[in-house]
Amino acid sequence: MPHALPGSADVLTRPENRSAARMARSMHDADRAVSSLEAFRRWFAAYVETESSEIHRIPFTELKGWRFEEPHGNLVHESGKFFSVRGLRVRNAPGAVPEWDQPIIHQPEVGILGILVKEFDGVPHCLMQAKMEPGNHNRVQISPTVQATRSNYTRVHGGRPVPYLDFFRNVSRHQILADVLQSEQGSWFYRKRNRNIIVETRDDVELLDGFYWLSVGQLHALLSSPDLVNMDSRTVMACLPFASPSPSGRWAIDGAPAARRPVEGTSIGAALARSLDPGYGALHSTGSVRNWFTGARAGFTGEAHLMDLGSVRDWQRSDDRISHDYGVFFDVMAVDVQTGSREVSSWTQPMIEARGQGVAAFLVQRIGGVLHVLVRVGSEPGFVDAIELAPTVQCTPENYAVLPAEAAPPFLDEVLHAPADAVRFDTVLSEEGGRFFHTRSRYLIVELPSERELAEPDEFRWLAVHQLSSLVQHSNYLNIQARTLLTCLHSLLGPAGGDRT
Repeated sequence: MPHALPGSADVLTRPENRSAARMARSMHDADRAVSSLEAFRRWFAAYVETESSEIHRIPFTELKGWRFEEPHGNLVHESGKFFSVRGLRVRNAPGAVPEWDQPIIHQPEVGILGILVKEFDGVPHCLMQAKMEPGNHNRVQISPTVQATRSNYTRVHGGRPVPYLDFFRNVSRHQILADVLQSEQGSWFYRKRNRNIIVETRDDVELLDGFYWLSVGQLHALLSSPDLVNMDSRTVMACLPFASPSPSGRWAIDGAPAARRPVEGTSIGAALARSLDPGYGALHSTGSVRNWFTGARAGFTGEAHLMDLGSVRDWQRSDDRISHDYGVFFDVMAVDVQTGSREVSSWTQPMIEARGQGVAAFLVQRIGGVLHVLVRVGSEPGFVDAIELAPTVQCTPENYAVLPAEAAPPFLDEVLHAPADAVRFDTVLSEEGGRFFHTRSRYLIVELPSERELAEPDEFRWLAVHQLSSLVQHSNYLNIQARTLLTCLHSLLGPAGGDRT
């Protein structure tokens, strides 16, 4: 694929591109980070040791402030805030199962997921929080600087204020690196979106207990640790701007034409660096990708409507859970939380608990030396716009025991039985711990040999990474699993990426 240089050298001098280059440089400058990863791990282990939260499953009758409203059967909070569990009826869905009912979380308010960035010794660092969530199977994970629903940050619960919130609500003194509304799991949330925002400040920032500065490279390196970087961090990290490296392997920030010279090397990191640069081109033009994606949305005929939870078909309510008749998919259950590390010290709430571990995977391939990602148009009943770009594979394999054989996704076997030397990333990561109980997915990036010819089914397209990075700056293009995998893909830019074939 030819290396077509775009425009003049001032492409790199634009503020957004200078920010992208600085973020990318932070991937490699570990020796200039404010502390080492070993120091962070010691700090995190010490914090977890002192975090004494207790989470217990409870029957629905022990929920405080929650009730099944009559006659509809919806599970609601007495304040009318936070969220409710309602029913959803899906009709004319694409695929092997065109119609079904299910419970779903209805949370119409928009929350804030924000990462605060500050430069130390010329290297941008992210302020991250060690946060307990009741659904985390290991209790504490790394979360964004601010992770709060509107009900939480307006203090409906009467608890303590959310730390650092003002940086994201009054941004006039700071630089905004990203600010976009993004969806959450459309299979379990009804039209839920959060504001994903990254703000860089030059102000002095008081370091509060439970918070830690990590360079971008350190944060991405931690993605390889199971259940450490939480879902909310991963979706915001996907919005971080990145640039392509100079031939030396360093990251240019001065806009010099030398920074646009061809990236050399045969590693996955070099192929990824070329993919980040629009100058290397892509198999499909961005215009044709948008045309394909918009056509899929325009032709979608499925419908999803809220209904009374008490009227959903094929689901049964017992004392402590709402479950599908076949014992698959997920349950609605309840927990009691006692903690000293949150804005309030105790509460009860309903949660969703998945039956089985999910799988989300990108198939990638070098096309003309440029890494491409195979994405598909995916429909989930809770999406605002019905369809978003999804990973090559996204499913819970255990569910297919009760589904028609044709419901199994294409390329599932390709992912689950990939040879070890083709797997570029493989880590089990937790889904959102504020609403989902012990719910985890295995995230994989699997590379196909460049000589392997793989036909594109109609619902799939090969995209360069710069195309995905551009789309993620807009709402409702990449679903949350694809955003996590984009973040995991960025982690291959680090020093380890250069060692991989």
